[in-house]
Amino acid sequence: MNDVCRPRPVEGFRLRLRPVVAEDAAYIHGLRTDPRYNTHLSPVTGGVDAQRRWIECYMEREAQGCEVYFVIERSGDAQRCGVVRLYDITEQQFTWGSWILDEHKPNKAALESAVLSFGYGFDQRNLKKAQIDVRRANERALDFYRRFGMQESGSDKISIYFEYTSERFLADLANYQHLLAQ
Repeated sequence: MNDVCRPRPVEGFRLRLRPVVAEDAAYIHGLRTDPRYNTHLSPVTGGVDAQRRWIECYMEREAQGCEVYFVIERSGDAQRCGVVRLYDITEQQFTWGSWILDEHKPNKAALESAVLSFGYGFDQRNLKKAQIDVRRANERALDFYRRFGMQESGSDKISIYFEYTSERFLADLANYQHLLAQ
């Protein structure tokens, strides 16, 4: 997975995913420290400068092909409305997470951002399986993942783990696209 090119933006009906850049540090730090969005996230240490340094280190991992971090934007006006990340990328699978949508998200943003980001992993990277780690208390996310067709693969005191295969995604893709086109 060496020498992977910088990901191109992924276009959808209402959303666009574009690779994170260092200038997104203040926005991402704001999302991760906002109590409306950070209830189920790992705690944040440091300020905007630390976030910028993290992004710069992330870009090295991106260049090696083991991680992709997207800013979610509205298609019409490029207003940022969230982030999503694919990480621990191997030859066959990835972990999907760091998913946050803010108050600027359009209708159906959860479904569309999931479809676009999983589509990137399964279609553009040709990976076969996604792993998802969800905090038990994050009931909205748990409900979404179950409706999306993800299968529980284990649990511990803190998290419930899911797997999502490219086969399942491809089987459901036409239905997702129909819902998003409405």
